[in-house]
Amino acid sequence: MNVPSAKTAISRRSFILSASAAAGGGLVLGFHVPAAGAATTQAQPWKTAVEGTEINAWLTINPDGTTTIRVPHTEMGQGGMTSVALMIAEELNVPWESVHAVFADPNRHIRNNEEYKVMTTHGSQLVMLQHPHIMQAGASARERLKQAAAEAWGVERSEVAAEQGVLSAGSNNAPYADFASAAAAVTLEVEPEIKSPSEWWLLGGEIARLDVPLKVNGSAAYALDTKLPDMVYAAVKSCPVPFGRLASYDADAVKDRPGIVAVIELKAVEGARGMPDMQNGIAVVADSWYRAKTALDLMPIVWDLGENGTISYDDMRAKMAAILDEEGTVTNEVGDDPRALIEASDKIVTAEYERPFEAHVRMEPVNATVSVTDERIDVWSPTQDQSAALRYAADQAGRSTDDVYVHTVFLGGGFGGGGGGNTAVTRQATELSKQLGRPVKVVWSREEDIIQGKHRPPSMARLTAALGDDGLPTAIHTRAAWVTMDGAGRVGPAGSSDYVIYNMPYIIPSRRHEAHTVTGHIPTATHRAPGANQNGFMVEVFVDELAEAGGWDPLDWRLRMTEGLDDWQLVLTTLKDKSGYRTNLPQGEGMGVAAVACHGTIAACSAHVSVSRRGQLFIEEIHVVVDSGHVINRLAAREQLEGSVCYELSHALMGGLEIRNGQVQNTNFHNYSLLRIDEMPEVHCHFALSGGSKWGGIGEPAGPPTPPAIANAIYAATGKRLRSTPFNKYDLRA
Repeated sequence: MNVPSAKTAISRRSFILSASAAAGGGLVLGFHVPAAGAATTQAQPWKTAVEGTEINAWLTINPDGTTTIRVPHTEMGQGGMTSVALMIAEELNVPWESVHAVFADPNRHIRNNEEYKVMTTHGSQLVMLQHPHIMQAGASARERLKQAAAEAWGVERSEVAAEQGVLSAGSNNAPYADFASAAAAVTLEVEPEIKSPSEWWLLGGEIARLDVPLKVNGSAAYALDTKLPDMVYAAVKSCPVPFGRLASYDADAVKDRPGIVAVIELKAVEGARGMPDMQNGIAVVADSWYRAKTALDLMPIVWDLGENGTISYDDMRAKMAAILDEEGTVTNEVGDDPRALIEASDKIVTAEYERPFEAHVRMEPVNATVSVTDERIDVWSPTQDQSAALRYAADQAGRSTDDVYVHTVFLGGGFGGGGGGNTAVTRQATELSKQLGRPVKVVWSREEDIIQGKHRPPSMARLTAALGDDGLPTAIHTRAAWVTMDGAGRVGPAGSSDYVIYNMPYIIPSRRHEAHTVTGHIPTATHRAPGANQNGFMVEVFVDELAEAGGWDPLDWRLRMTEGLDDWQLVLTTLKDKSGYRTNLPQGEGMGVAAVACHGTIAACSAHVSVSRRGQLFIEEIHVVVDSGHVINRLAAREQLEGSVCYELSHALMGGLEIRNGQVQNTNFHNYSLLRIDEMPEVHCHFALSGGSKWGGIGEPAGPPTPPAIANAIYAATGKRLRSTPFNKYDLRA
């Protein structure tokens, strides 16, 4: 038996922390570490005592001039904590280096009738939809400070200036802190309007994220890091076929193993099949997670797989293919019925496309820690909506939401589905703590994460068009189908089987789109750019096929078919300029383009690839151009664009969940691969901002056009058309 030596028994976190200490507190790494003198937060921002005077629920001002901003949204690596702090600091007009950010209290939010408007963080909506009320919180505090100073100085509020934390009027001047208490009592007759982008002094630049230093030095605390006195650990398993049953288990086989505290059956509520609902399963609780997991794996368990225990992905694929022959729900129809026009045409282009199930596989394992006592319930859960986690714990424990306190933590990835804490894990931890009377940390193995995950739905589409004498489409008929849990037509606010297909921007005289859903047993959920990630691939590969059949350059085709749409023209012309797109590359090389709009933002992608004679694919570089209207932090925006490109590359190149016997087969990274760091191409990000009233999201839109751009580039390099993912199943040899 191989036993790790003391030299190797060290975690990556411990290594970083010890290296930081050895370097006198400064860890030197081969990448940029943000400079000092900026705003700050702490490794555990939920523990920070908020001092000073509260002007409103969003901020306090300390006597030393520090402004503490309460952030009601999660920080999952997307820069949400920084974005909220920036927007309030912009309106309040305080020096950025005087800002300190902490997480807001979900208990207060619910007790005070959702005081922060919304706590959920999803769908690239934080800045896009929430900026008006977030910025107004800063503007309101500024005007209340000015009013307090005006009353003290005997002048009109309009005569008082508020700049960089200082109030002034004539010969009078004072720091904000001097009037904080008086401002807290001020009620404005009319709340102020927020600034227009032309008035920004802080927003729109490049600001380092507040969480980066903590993550570089290893001090940032995640839910998984939670440690409480008397805490125990639980490993869990539910039926590998979702919503199957637990037939039997032999707790006696493991109860006497070292460290075992309890073996507890977890029971589903009949008919409760939502994302956070528990399934029937079993938990082993021990004094360490390793001991709990080892005992769980050794314990004899018999599952009743139920009627879904024989279903494979091939069965689901066959259902989607069959239903594409049937008329679906019409969600968009323009002009004459395209079916008749297509039938009468002598130049028809038609193709079918497919995308499989995909898992979230967040970096941080699914986990939650809950402490249930007679006085209160405390929750640490990596959810994208802390107020939801609060309600789950209250419901599971049968307690008032007033008794529950959620400690917002950094998330090791979100990507949809509400984050890892929005799974059953929060209820599981609550139930186990309730039964045992002590804090319990539940951690899912990676296998349990993928088996029990709420996955991106598989989809299939058939697109058919007739071409006119100029080689451009005169009519298009599209049908799409996807498999969702219980046949749900939508997964989240944006994702649906027709999203991006039914509303494609291309100006075609006659068009009709039909949508289908197929009932499946695998739980499905939102997944970074839901709907757009599947359907964007299908539309944009088909567009290239239309361009080729009509004798058009693919990028010129898109420019011609979006004439009159100024924002699309801006994005596409910028892409043409920045990427140097061309079609006359040497044999074995190719460039491809694609453009998709989602979350209020247009994103276009150009990919340059090379394919060796042996079929090895190399992605040389990617250019992304986006129009989100406005960008409040260009550094964070570029990071998000690069991240969403990387995320979709994994699914396009090597993804796809395999379903056999009703359950997921590829359950860890040895057979469900993600892009490695040495496989990531260079990504160039460009902003083509149309401004005005347009506010689009930035965390997801760059993902959907990336796979079709690569597929189109592969076709240009090899002449082989890729109509499904993952690409690694194709033989690209010359």
